[in-house]
Amino acid sequence: MESLETQEPPRKRRRKTPISTKPYVFRPLLEDIALAEEGHTAKVHITCVELWALGATDVNLYIGTSAAEILHYVAIPPDPDDTTSNPSYIFASRLQPTFNQSSVGSSPPGVQQILVLPKVTKACVLCNGTLTFYTLPELSPAFGNVVVPGCSWIGGENMNTTDEPEEDGQTVMICIKSRIRLVRIGDEARKVRDIEYPSGLAIARRDNFACVADAQAYALLDVENQRKISLFPISSLDENAAAGQIEDISSIREPAPPTSGIIEARGHNRSTSLGTFATGLGRRSPQSRSQDRSGQNIREPGFRATSPLRPPDRPRSGSATGGSSGRSPLPDKPLPPPPDRTNLQQAVQTSPATFSSKLDPHICSPTPNEFLLTTGTSPEEPGVGMFVNLDGDVVRGTIQFDRYPISILVDVGDQSATVSAGAAQSGGYVLASILQRRDDGDREVIEVQDISSESHTEYLDIPFPFEENSSDSTKREMGNAKLRNILSHSLASFPEVGDRLHKIRLVFPRSNAIREADIETTRSAANSNREEKRVQEEKAFSRRLGTQPSRILMWSGSSIWWLVRNPLILRLDGRIDMIMDAMSSPTVADENRGEILRIVASIRDYEANTETEFLSLEYIRQKSSLILFADALRRDQSTSGGSELQVEDLVNSGLDPRILLSLVPLLREDVVEGREGIWVHAGLTSTIEHYATLPLATSDNDVRQRPSHHPEWMNLVKRYLMAWRQRKGFGSIADEVEVFQTTDAALLHLLLHQDSHHASKSGIPSLSRSELYSLVDNGVDCFERAITLLEQYRRLYVLSRLYQNRKMAGKVLATWRRIIEGEQDAGNELRDGENEVRKYLAKIRDISLIHEYGAWLARRNAVLGVQVFAEDSSRVKFAPQEVVELLKEKAPEAVKVYLEHLVFGKKNSRYATNLITYYLDSVLQVLETSDEARSVLAQSYESYRALQPPKPTYRQFIMDNAVPEAWWQDRLRLLELLGGSHGADFSYDLGNILRRIEPYEEDLVPESIILDGRQGRHQQALRLLTHGLGDYHTAVNYCLMGGASIFHPISGALTPSEASMKEDQAVLFGYLLTEFLRIEDVSNRLERTSELLDRFGSWYDVKDVLNMIPESWSVELISGFLISAFRRLVHDRNEAMVVKALSGAENLQVAAALVEKCCATGPQVEETQLGYSS
Repeated sequence: MESLETQEPPRKRRRKTPISTKPYVFRPLLEDIALAEEGHTAKVHITCVELWALGATDVNLYIGTSAAEILHYVAIPPDPDDTTSNPSYIFASRLQPTFNQSSVGSSPPGVQQILVLPKVTKACVLCNGTLTFYTLPELSPAFGNVVVPGCSWIGGENMNTTDEPEEDGQTVMICIKSRIRLVRIGDEARKVRDIEYPSGLAIARRDNFACVADAQAYALLDVENQRKISLFPISSLDENAAAGQIEDISSIREPAPPTSGIIEARGHNRSTSLGTFATGLGRRSPQSRSQDRSGQNIREPGFRATSPLRPPDRPRSGSATGGSSGRSPLPDKPLPPPPDRTNLQQAVQTSPATFSSKLDPHICSPTPNEFLLTTGTSPEEPGVGMFVNLDGDVVRGTIQFDRYPISILVDVGDQSATVSAGAAQSGGYVLASILQRRDDGDREVIEVQDISSESHTEYLDIPFPFEENSSDSTKREMGNAKLRNILSHSLASFPEVGDRLHKIRLVFPRSNAIREADIETTRSAANSNREEKRVQEEKAFSRRLGTQPSRILMWSGSSIWWLVRNPLILRLDGRIDMIMDAMSSPTVADENRGEILRIVASIRDYEANTETEFLSLEYIRQKSSLILFADALRRDQSTSGGSELQVEDLVNSGLDPRILLSLVPLLREDVVEGREGIWVHAGLTSTIEHYATLPLATSDNDVRQRPSHHPEWMNLVKRYLMAWRQRKGFGSIADEVEVFQTTDAALLHLLLHQDSHHASKSGIPSLSRSELYSLVDNGVDCFERAITLLEQYRRLYVLSRLYQNRKMAGKVLATWRRIIEGEQDAGNELRDGENEVRKYLAKIRDISLIHEYGAWLARRNAVLGVQVFAEDSSRVKFAPQEVVELLKEKAPEAVKVYLEHLVFGKKNSRYATNLITYYLDSVLQVLETSDEARSVLAQSYESYRALQPPKPTYRQFIMDNAVPEAWWQDRLRLLELLGGSHGADFSYDLGNILRRIEPYEEDLVPESIILDGRQGRHQQALRLLTHGLGDYHTAVNYCLMGGASIFHPISGALTPSEASMKEDQAVLFGYLLTEFLRIEDVSNRLERTSELLDRFGSWYDVKDVLNMIPESWSVELISGFLISAFRRLVHDRNEAMVVKALSGAENLQVAAALVEKCCATGPQVEETQLGYSS
């Protein structure tokens, strides 16, 4: 391989090739070559060129001239350490090939072709119609200096073969007068077969199929089976050509060429005749056509009728259809008879004089299944390129040339000849040298068209090596440019590629400084050393980039150039730079933006095959995204600009988001440069600096009026940042920590700005609020920056959610306390904050935080604060005594609430005494300080006594008519506790309570009644119930319950164990009757006494009642009691008599049973033995 930038000739003029946007660029190989020897006066120009490399260092250049000479140059390799230097070429030898002087006209073409066969290290030279053979690389005569006169073309090597050597040689096709001869070149030149095709001028072969052309038309040959399909004429004016005809040319025979001829040897002296050459090649046996290589007889197949690119069952129009093995592949129509020999010779000798100008045929093969052919009317008129498949069918679309090409070739890049057709169609160019009309006359240019798409045609100006004052005729003569695909490729160096693609550290302008603290950390000596080391690594890396292979040579006059594909990055970067310059004009800004978008779309699905291509595509995507982003940022009407941008393109470009965000004033401070800094492709720095220093389109000082704060544009940036956040964890992202710190901070900043700006206008939450919550709830990498931003925007609730994500319970509670205590929260999002604190405390396990904020909450809201310590669902459980002590110390007012929870909620009577004390303190404190409270109590007694029976109990009365005061509720709970609502086993310090309420006995009548009952002073209790309250119903219940309580449990009846003995009840009812008889109101006294005796007469003795009843009362008042009493007495007497009679009968039964028993037993004699003493 040759390392090519440009090849250094002895007289080479070094030129600095400007960066071009064209698909190809010229690189000089040799310029101003001394083609003729000294003293030669005729003008000499290059006619053909071939370059052959045997390894990396042995490079040979062969130049054919119009003076019938071949110049041999040898390359001297450049310094291997300098990848940008070029090899130099030194002159090695000058060869004058043998040709027939008598057959040469007045203007001999000179050396027409140099065909190098690298597999067999041979070369075929066609000079003035004579073919000679040589050995590579020094071009010494081969095969005994064999010459073949009357030859018009040499070539036709199989384009589908690999580069591996072939054991039996390499087959070529030679066009000689009336036939095409296949010759296998190896250790000797051996004829394979002849194909009857006269006056061939061009050939391209793929395996057994060859596309050939004579002076009039193209044809497709099956060289194995001797079939021919006539295609179309070279000139479309030729109406005599018959296209689409299939001919069997195996039966055509031509007489052997004469062996006599004059052959003059110039240079090498050995020569031979055509007859000797033909004898050496030998003749093919007649039966060889019907045998394959194994020697078996086979049927000779017809010409292939279907293309490999199509399904087998698709017939080719105008040709034989392919079918099953039982059908003949040829049409039913018989082949035309072979032409007469005389007519054939006349056809060969006849020139196409009917056309005004001769058109040279051009044949190329872009894929293994296609040939590209040219046709036209005249050299001055446009030409057409047509693709033909192996069936002879025209495929694809046509290619239009501005004028009929002088020379043409197809460049499919590095794809080998064996690549599949589908892969080959994925790219490539058609290059043609044409004469282009210009104002100053015709100018030869290279017309370049994409083979796979109808893209814009490019024109390359040929760098002619003539003087400016030369005549037009001289220019035309020396400007006859030709193109050729050579055997060995060379590597052209493009240092500009490495200059753009290697990375450097981005230095932001002072006004665009990012995080001064971060920048300071990057200025240490250690960082400087690391940076310098990376710079050197990047430079070394860049030297590997920018090499482009090329196989295309172009020559004109006495100079030779490489035609090298311009690297993708240089072409597109040049276009982008031109667009970027034009975008400063508002009139064409939209059009130029569309052009950049088209560039991005054109490479969206482009698959890179090399490292350079990969980096080039990345560079172009990044630069395009940067320009579009910055342009939209600085435009007044950013709505349209933002809609043109695609988030996918911005993200897929791989451009560090910190670079784009550094251009946005609002988000600039969120960029984290980091210790290593931001490294970008060197080619992007000028663009970044350009946009970083440009002012925004608006001069308004209000930041909200800037284009960068337009809602639609901000939504684009938001989607871009969200898309970047989804790439977290990708190992391919450089500086991952700093990048995602930046994207998170910028996204948070943007959402805060959007939400606050919307809320300030409408007063309602914005749609971005849910996105803001989602961001902080999922966590951000820029924790410290997030705190700063949230504090700056006064979004304390969002800050608390950020702390929650980090499990920072203390910070969460502290932030909520700030909001609850009145600090501004711009979002006003914490609803029912105290309850939220309670719920959060129930979820955490930090005891110290629960103590601190539970007590704080209890001071603000005792009920909620107590729930923190009392909830069963809390993760931390506290002992009641511990909570009581804590609340006594930090929230005294909440102690009572907590005790109520224990006593009434948990039924824990252990703390009932403490609760009674709290209630009593509350009530007595009010009574001591408030006369109004005492009057309220007195009024309640009077109001209750004034009620006429039937009336509710006093307890129900004060509950239904409760005063909305805390002390009143405390008194109700106090009565409930004192009255024994927690069972008979519940006890408390009676003496202490009595001592405390003694000064308020008249005010606290129910309390005195309960305490009297607890002390056994039932008569006093019943006196207060009857005369102090007038609650007769409660007095009756008191007697029934044996003085246990007047506030018994509401639900459920008393159990037998709780009921007093009837004797005790009778005593209490006796006390109650005494008190009823003392009621001042006579009617009330009579009514209550009568009712009591009627309902509970069974507890009274008639005698005692009659003694207690005043004599003035009428018997009728207690008639009910007396009737029931007498009935009870009669009932008791009758019952006693019945019992007595039953007892007598039972006694008689027992006596009778005893007698019967005795009779049944009979008498029993017992003898008593007397003892005597001696």
